[in-house]
Amino acid sequence: MKSKLLMIQGTSSGAGKSMLVTALCRILINKGFKVAPFKSQNMSSFTYKIQNTDKVIANAQAIQAMASRAIPDCNMNPILLKPIGNSKSRIYTNGEFLSVMEAKDYYSDFVLNKGLRIALDAFRELRKNYEIIILEGAGSPAEINIQKYDIANMIFAAKVNAPVILVSDIERGGCFASILGTMMLLRPSHQRLVKGILINKFRGDNAILSPAIKKIESKIEKPILGIIPKIDHNIPKEDSLDRDNSDKEIKQSQKENKKTYARSINKNDNTDENQKATDQSALDAEISRFAEKVESSINMDYVLKKIIG
Repeated sequence: MKSKLLMIQGTSSGAGKSMLVTALCRILINKGFKVAPFKSQNMSSFTYKIQNTDKVIANAQAIQAMASRAIPDCNMNPILLKPIGNSKSRIYTNGEFLSVMEAKDYYSDFVLNKGLRIALDAFRELRKNYEIIILEGAGSPAEINIQKYDIANMIFAAKVNAPVILVSDIERGGCFASILGTMMLLRPSHQRLVKGILINKFRGDNAILSPAIKKIESKIEKPILGIIPKIDHNIPKEDSLDRDNSDKEIKQSQKENKKTYARSINKNDNTDENQKATDQSALDAEISRFAEKVESSINMDYVLKKIIG
């Protein structure tokens, strides 16, 4: 099957990439497409154990799989880094533990030699079974200190010729500067992969943004495809990116997310089956509610016809 592609990248960490991919997966499955998520490389402390195996992927991709009504698959997240401190991470490939690596060794010895090949192989396998793959980037594609090693963003997008939508978080301020700065720091061939921009987490009257939108569109020559409001939700967040609260609140939220997530979609624990079914149903409904709000805020027809194709 020759899958169509769309990649979501962000102007920063915490821009809302994971949640936007979750929403798009649910929107597209509801439109009748067989869809799957993909993230070549994810750094996360939260993992999901693939049913009947000892293999793991990041929770975010498992939730995105649930949004796609697909079975979580190691090919959806072929490289997982679990940080353990002092610039070291436990590296998992294709769901299995590989080794502990320092960041400098990961970049110099692994990522371009073995990592990219592992990610591409997994992507090709995933692509055999789905009509549309929604790829998620990591951090920002404009991190110029690691840009040449960044297989989670433009290197991968270029390899598979994936069109990119760039999402920017307006809630924290500096949204338009981050859009312009990101585009300026991308090489021309990567700039051409960007097909549009989404503004995320806006509170207020969209009309207020009109002058800024016109100006930024004229400068980058890319359309703003929508303004997504700040949406409160109970879907577990990507732990390494969402830092809106204090450390104490973050830790408590992580504990609750782990508990809810394990009950709702992890089939490998001993939670009462009725409780798991109830929690899974609640999470599924929350994903649908979130996706409906996103769909009403973006130009989905343009995304489908002009970008995904």
